[in-house]
This record gives sequence, structure tokens and C-alpha cells, in this order.
Amino acid sequence: MTAISARPVRAGSRIVSTGSYRPARVITNEEICTWIESSDEWIRERSGIVERRWAADDESVVDMAEAAAQKAIAASGLAPSDISMVLVATVSHPYQTPSAAAELGERIGAHGAAALDVAAACAGFCYAVGLADTLIRSGESEHVLVVGVEKLSDFVRRDDRGSSFIFADGAGAVVMSPSDHPGVGPTVWGADGAQKDAITMTQNWIEYRDDQTLGFPALKMQGQQVFRWAVGEMAGVAQQALEAAGITADDLVAFVPHQANNRITDAIVRALKLPEHVHVARDIVTTGNTSAASVPLALDRMLESGDVEHGGLALLIGFGAGLAYAAQVVELP
Repeated sequence: MTAISARPVRAGSRIVSTGSYRPARVITNEEICTWIESSDEWIRERSGIVERRWAADDESVVDMAEAAAQKAIAASGLAPSDISMVLVATVSHPYQTPSAAAELGERIGAHGAAALDVAAACAGFCYAVGLADTLIRSGESEHVLVVGVEKLSDFVRRDDRGSSFIFADGAGAVVMSPSDHPGVGPTVWGADGAQKDAITMTQNWIEYRDDQTLGFPALKMQGQQVFRWAVGEMAGVAQQALEAAGITADDLVAFVPHQANNRITDAIVRALKLPEHVHVARDIVTTGNTSAASVPLALDRMLESGDVEHGGLALLIGFGAGLAYAAQVVELP
């Protein structure tokens, strides 16, 4: 029997560049408090958020993804035609088909590139990084564009006191390429489907079609349930990612967790016993919770500000609806 040929396996992949896009409209806590009964002090204490960005009404998920992607590609030194795979992590693209990734690839000039949306909510970007690493190392893809993007303002009920102050919009992107050594550690990922109702929609599209008195499907979250799960479980996942990469917390220069809540971040930092030299991303303060966009947005800001050294090691972790999670150690570009 004739054997099927396989592509050559590569030593590793790495992130070569980053890019981001933050909408112009700033939503302060004071504005939020005109919609719900709350206060700036309460919102800061519960989440760490001072302000967040919301996209314009005519600004789409793909618009924001395009802006972030163009920056990342320009910084990579590659041409758009060099991109062989486009992965877009999002849960707020309002079309079930075609994918945001397919439209994005055409817009940026990556004509003919494979394209796929990744629907893992707040873990989506880290899922996509894990997928991109596997595709590159296996030889299936050469250069992969990974984008995390959300327009959650389209799916938030302003009068929902449990979520309207949390969610926001934005896009972050990275370009990943082959490397002569592993620049992305093994991804530790999974999901606890038994807790699928912790973060979900008020109803599905079929129910809305059949009874529009139910209202437009919107995000709803059991905040305390999610908080307890994240604090109780995510430090262990982060530690597994460190061990899978063969390093310790002392080897890190940065920790970039999903920007869900500063209290969750604090708990994970304590559990990991991160040394003082490790810079911890706190992008949530001015950006809010942007789900799949939060990790790449925070990562790009950290590099742009010069807070961390290029080439150092960073621990990434995303977690949220599903309840899904993913973590890996990456070498910064």
C-alpha cells in the first residue's frame, strides 16, 4: 500500500508581533450608574473597572478585528498574502455564517487563506493560540493571524445590574510564525460543561424567533458562581501551564490573565506566589471585560508601554463561558 505523505514537523512556533484596537467611545462608571442602581465606588471595589470602551453603532466585529490585524501584520514584517490561516476568537459576531475570519481574511488581503472562528468565549484567544501553535508545528500552516475581538455592547442589557458594568468592546491580534525552538508552551485547556448556565444567553435565537416578547437574546451571568470557580480552579490550571512548559514562576516576566475581575487576578497571583518582578496585566481598569479580546489587548498594551522586556516569558490564561479555560506560556516577540 502506498503511504500518504505528511508535511515536515517543525520545532516550534512563536508570536512575532501584536496589534490592538480600542473603540473611541469611553463609558465611565458614572454613565453606567445612570442605567443601574450602583456607584463608582461599588463598581471599582467589585471589579476594578474605572471605565470601558464601547464601539460605535456602525462599527462591527470585523471592523475592529481588521484594525488590530493590520497593526499586527505591519509589525510582523510580513505581507498579508503570507498569512495562510486566519483564526478569529469571538462570541459576538452577529452572523452564524459566514465566519468573521473569512471576511477578515479577504479584507486584509490574505486571499485564499484558511479561516475559522473560535467560539470559546473568554478563553477563545488562548484556545486559538494553542490551535495556531499546533497548525504551525505540524506543518499545516506557515503564518497564522490570531485575533480576539468582541462587541459585547450589542448583547448587554443596560438595566442588568449584574453584567452591564462589566462587558466592553475591542480587538487584539498576534501573528504567529515557525520557530527553531518552542516559543509557545503546551496549552492546558478544558471545559466544565456542567456549569454552562453560569454565563449564557437569556434565550436562544429560535425562542426569540418564535416569541419576540422575550426580548433580544442578551448575556446573563451568575457572577458569584463564576467568581468562585475562577478563584478555585484557575490557579491550578495556570500552574499546570508553567509545569508543562518546564519553567517556574521565577522565570516569568509577565502574567497576562483574562481581564475578568481584578479580585480574581489578585487571587491567582497569590496562589501562584508570583515574584515581584513579574508584571501583572491590569488592563481591565480602563478597558473592562472584553472576553476573547482581553488577553491580546492587555498583551499589546504591556509591550507597547515598555513594561516588559521583549523576548521574555509570559503566562497567558483565559477563562469564562462554557465554563471553558486555556493557558500557555509564550515567548514575547
